[in-house]
Amino acid sequence: MYSLLFRLLFQRMDPEQAHHLAFGWIRRAARVPVLRTFVAAVLAPRHKALRTEAFGLRMHGPFGLAAGFDKNASAIDGMTMLGFDHVEIGTVTGRPQPGNPKKRLFRLVADRALVNRMGFNNDGSAAVAERLAARKAVFRTTVGVNIGKTKIVPEDEAVADYVTSTERLAAHADYLVVNVSSPNTPGLRNLQATEALRPLLTAVREAADRTVTTRRVPLLVKIAPDLADEDVDAVADLALELGLDGIIATNTTIARDGLGLKTPKRTVEAIGAGGLSGAPLKARSLEVLSRLYARVGDRITLVGVGGIETADDAWERILAGATLVQGYSAFIYEGPFWCRRIHRGLAEKLSASPYATLAEAVGAETRKATA
Repeated sequence: MYSLLFRLLFQRMDPEQAHHLAFGWIRRAARVPVLRTFVAAVLAPRHKALRTEAFGLRMHGPFGLAAGFDKNASAIDGMTMLGFDHVEIGTVTGRPQPGNPKKRLFRLVADRALVNRMGFNNDGSAAVAERLAARKAVFRTTVGVNIGKTKIVPEDEAVADYVTSTERLAAHADYLVVNVSSPNTPGLRNLQATEALRPLLTAVREAADRTVTTRRVPLLVKIAPDLADEDVDAVADLALELGLDGIIATNTTIARDGLGLKTPKRTVEAIGAGGLSGAPLKARSLEVLSRLYARVGDRITLVGVGGIETADDAWERILAGATLVQGYSAFIYEGPFWCRRIHRGLAEKLSASPYATLAEAVGAETRKATA
């Protein structure tokens, strides 16, 4: 049914317009008590075997919504209603900004992929903090807050910009993510270099601890798939050194070659710059995740994202080392029953495996490969 709706309606619409239309439907449904209860019962049945603990937080399962879909924390209950076990909002910047000029979101339907150069369009950390503070949750979920650099802030003032967002948002975050890997903010990826990343993460950690004294807010960093292997290792080592709680692997890619794209090259070139997400990212994201787990083991929680479409993909990431997995792009192509299928498939995979729990399965294949 959804595939027909996608072909007849959404595929014919501008991707950003289609996003806002679907987003509006989700938000409105979540405001109607009887309707949201019914939708959640159908789309978000719980599987006890999938219960997951990460960063000291208990979740119904390992599958969450990646940052980028709900930039302003305005549909957390709606996305939980659809079955996501955690919702990562953002990316949120210190100052509100409109993002890059439209048109800035594109579909590569043949590749089940997206290209975006949104440019961190969001309401800013003050407005998002106010929205989170006023939120009355109707579904229990874990809320991650992803923060990034305001575009007009120069690189040498980036730390202060991240600290401002941390001070505003940390109290409302179940976990906090420092995003230094979007390709759509000039100079942002330069912050992935360890000499720049160390003071940034240290300052954010100190700001979170200073702002929230009643608990420790878990801190993660999100990295790009385009990092060289030695740079992936360097980030892993830095995360261990600083005592980070997790690493998210990976963000979108600026690569176009070597991805096996089915979309004609001239079409891809006409789209221009932006981060590519979806199925073509699958192999490299898995490589980065496996490399990270081989380096850090169980000392840091890893979150696998990038090209996850099916329960098989999610299970593969768990075996590679991910405690949590996230998706976004495939949701556009799979529709509202996507989480239900992922959860059912994961429960079947776990039941057929030699592992009693998901926690036992985390990293099992990477451990075998490196033994």
